Amino acid sequence: MSRVVAPYLVFMGDETRALMAKTGIGVMQWAPERCLGQCRLSGAAVDLGLEELTPAQAAEKGARSLVIGIANVGGTISPSWRQVLNQALEAGLDIVAGMHERLRADPELAELARKTGRQLVDLRGPPEALAIGTGKARSGRRVLTVGTDCAVGKKYTALAIWRELGLRGQRADFCATGQTGVLISDKGFAVDSVVSDFISGAAEYLSPANDPDHWDVIEGQGSIFHPAYAGVSLGLLHGSQPEAIVLCHEAGRERLGFFEDFPVPDLQLAIDRHLEAARLTSPDVRCAGISLNTSRLDEAAARDLCVHLAGELSLPVIDPIRMGAGRIVDMLLSLPARA
Repeated sequence: MSRVVAPYLVFMGDETRALMAKTGIGVMQWAPERCLGQCRLSGAAVDLGLEELTPAQAAEKGARSLVIGIANVGGTISPSWRQVLNQALEAGLDIVAGMHERLRADPELAELARKTGRQLVDLRGPPEALAIGTGKARSGRRVLTVGTDCAVGKKYTALAIWRELGLRGQRADFCATGQTGVLISDKGFAVDSVVSDFISGAAEYLSPANDPDHWDVIEGQGSIFHPAYAGVSLGLLHGSQPEAIVLCHEAGRERLGFFEDFPVPDLQLAIDRHLEAARLTSPDVRCAGISLNTSRLDEAAARDLCVHLAGELSLPVIDPIRMGAGRIVDMLLSLPARA
């Protein structure tokens, strides 16, 4: 995969749904220093609070890449985006996308990129010649974020844990497994682009053996309870071989997003099922806590819910945005290191 060059002009198209704009929102929240401006097709589109710029204006201000900040269902490139994408290449910007539809497979974009000497960067291109997972024990400390559903805060939780470990002087890496994480950290790859037989091997590749006191904080994907995406979640769980998991959940979500026929699982059931599955390759795995997305609640209600669930589940419960990840990191650091 080609290197992504900052600063970014973040393209939000005409997307009005925050869930579908999570790439742009995530990059702006966790790597604002990489974001120079935004480009929208409509004033109703999700607003990142960045300066509104055309590709030409962004290039004049020093932007190097136009990043598509949308993660729509199916991962397709909309015809309504084409004019802006062409303008970006003509202005001297690379185009970066995490869509399932590859930029480089588009004949028009590929030809214009060739003529302008710019890069089309598809973030879903995994490394070549990945091995299958081995399941063999390896050194180093690893924590994996898992979820009751998609888009419940697994990435945000992993980033918050990684940041807190760093503030405490711990050696730690954030292991990005999705396009937004790659844009934030400038490393990793989108694991859902890996052929299914090699997903656990990809997780081993992302979090290899390391020093006994080194932490890999691995960004989870999907949910083992999801009818469409359970496969990638299970592969990550087995390949990461985590000594700890952190369960992520959106407060108030009762049905799976866009899969309304399926209920969100009970939290204790979700903990039990994840631990049961993880023990295949990590027999001593523990749950280190619950991370709640409480964005639907006011501050008082969010804190009350965290206190209530902490008492009910006998685990730390936090919202990583409102409260930070301190209590979960306390739990992680209290766990005995593996032999």
